[in-house]
Amino acid sequence: MTMHKARRIRMSIPRGRRRTLAAQFALVGGVVMAAATLVAGFWVSERIEHGVLRNSANATAHYMESVISPLSQELARSDRLSEDSRRALRRIFEETPLGARVVSYKIWKPGGLVADASDPALIGRRFAPTENLREAWKGEVRADLQELRDDEDAGEKALNIPLLEIYSPIREDWSGRIIAVAEFYERSEKLAADLAAARRNSWIAVGAAMLTIFAALFGIVARGSRTIERQRAALTMRLDELAALSETNRALRRRVQEAAARSAAAGEQTLRRIGADLHDGPAQLLAFAALRLDALRRAAPAAAADIDAIESALRESIRELRAVSRGLSRPEVERLSPSEIVEAAVEAHRMRTRDAVRIDIAGDEAPALSAAARICIFRFVQEALNNAHRHAGSEGLRVELRQSPTELRLRVLDAGPGPGAAAHGRASTGLGLAGLRDRVESLGGEFFVRPRPQGGTEVAMILCAGDDR
Repeated sequence: MTMHKARRIRMSIPRGRRRTLAAQFALVGGVVMAAATLVAGFWVSERIEHGVLRNSANATAHYMESVISPLSQELARSDRLSEDSRRALRRIFEETPLGARVVSYKIWKPGGLVADASDPALIGRRFAPTENLREAWKGEVRADLQELRDDEDAGEKALNIPLLEIYSPIREDWSGRIIAVAEFYERSEKLAADLAAARRNSWIAVGAAMLTIFAALFGIVARGSRTIERQRAALTMRLDELAALSETNRALRRRVQEAAARSAAAGEQTLRRIGADLHDGPAQLLAFAALRLDALRRAAPAAAADIDAIESALRESIRELRAVSRGLSRPEVERLSPSEIVEAAVEAHRMRTRDAVRIDIAGDEAPALSAAARICIFRFVQEALNNAHRHAGSEGLRVELRQSPTELRLRVLDAGPGPGAAAHGRASTGLGLAGLRDRVESLGGEFFVRPRPQGGTEVAMILCAGDDR
């Protein structure tokens, strides 16, 4: 893994002040559990209160119906109770234990008409029917605790004690038809206390249950959080080690590339010196020997045929030595741009072989390259063209250069038989494609030799900005 990859991974692991998984769960889970506790507590309390009120109202309503219904049957034919029925009801509420529980009552006829009431001032008056009254006319027993908001409840509200307001339908004996609705108010101090205790106990139960659930979940998350923190610490340590190792590898790679560049430079100097020595030494001596053959031919006319053969061999050797010398020598490319280097290498090949080579250059801005990389470009074009000249018969030669501020791509293409021999070939004046591969890869680049789909061979190299640094 490279240095920049290690840095990206390290950036993905937050450092410094951050909440652990357990702390995040405690914060978010606490809010969620508190909200759930409130919702569950209100719902349970409301259900308990509703059930208690319904049961208490049903019990009281059944008892009151057994008392009031026989005295109210005349309401099937009249909108008011007779005086005898009214006196009987007052005796029941004043002289029996029922009167200690029920502080007032009303008997309703359809349309909100009060047919009878413990408060005589309400008899015969009409009031807007309440929701509970309308439901009672449908046959339901309805009850509310201390919901004294209606106009007709002013007297009961003035008592300032907890009251259970109950609406109970009164049915005709023989038909079951609802002929009136009895509304009565029952003292409910004990019921209110029981409901308060039930609400309190329900909240305690819900809170305890939610707290137990939260504690159990937090224990599981905390254990997982500790494991994650240990793994995170171990991973951070490993990443630090990896970053240090990557930096060491980067330094070693830089040193290897610098050594390779120095070696390539030394090799270039050696090649240039050998080329110069061949040109100035053996080539000159062979030329001198060829000149002396004229005198030998005049001195020994009988050996003229042998002397001609020797002269031909000498002149061929001179041509070979000069070709080798030109191949080993190169122009001063260290200060040339990549496109100028390519053009110089192609022109040198054209002059030496008379091959037709097409140049295709794209991109105006080249990456920053070292002197070793520029020499590599020249040797790459020179060796690839020599290889194509030798193995592809100089067919369809083309050099392509694609450059940008970050990357340089160079290809030498031919239309020969393919890379079978060329991939491992050695040109007459160079070090071969294997040496090219080593030179390119020592600079951090990439080197390819592969067949072209339409036939022929492609030799390519890629150098990125900074690879040779």
